[in-house]
Amino acid sequence: MERGQMKGKWLSSQIRSSSCVDGKGELKRRYILFFLVQTGVFASSSAFGSTNSKRLYDERRLLEQNKRIQKANNAPQDFPNFIRQGFEVQVVTSGDYVKCDSGLIYLDIRVGNGEQPKDGQQVTFHYVGYNESGRRIDSTYLQGSPAKIRMGTKALVPDDSGFEKGIQDMKPGGKRRIIIPPELGPPVGPSTFFSSKQFEVFDVELLSVQDCQRRTIGFYSDVVCN
Repeated sequence: MERGQMKGKWLSSQIRSSSCVDGKGELKRRYILFFLVQTGVFASSSAFGSTNSKRLYDERRLLEQNKRIQKANNAPQDFPNFIRQGFEVQVVTSGDYVKCDSGLIYLDIRVGNGEQPKDGQQVTFHYVGYNESGRRIDSTYLQGSPAKIRMGTKALVPDDSGFEKGIQDMKPGGKRRIIIPPELGPPVGPSTFFSSKQFEVFDVELLSVQDCQRRTIGFYSDVVCN
């Protein structure tokens, strides 16, 4: 889903381009994944060169600022950092994260067992949601019960939800950290609002996958999953 004039671009010489690339193997050292959310036009190369030193200084300063804020918010271990300058964002992760062409980024904290969910099946999961500052904004653990959705039924907003994309190849018992770019997240006000350009981070624990069948009794019809 398009949001105004926002465009996304990855800048990294260490990552191949494919549908979903694993950052493990020889890429054990830390690297930076740059996701630039652009609302205007890049400066010319000459102008960029003249301000390059200042830009690098500002990026380091903003990175350290983000780290301090995340530490104060008790962000979990290996949490991504965000260097934000207005609507332009750089996402900084360790080399264990995986980047997909869709813009989604994820880290498998624990790989589960069994079959991956298919369209029409119901998944039951716990999650904790965070903003770019590492502040917890939602948690099914605190709510006292897990969440459930049926895959492939457009139950989430938008239809191409980054959350559903992020869990569709998980296995029961698995735990994954998912970084959702703004264009794959739910709409938040007009596209010109700053809040509509925010990344979201979710730690998801997939509990179970269930088959579903439609049940009809007289004029009543529903879907039963077990």
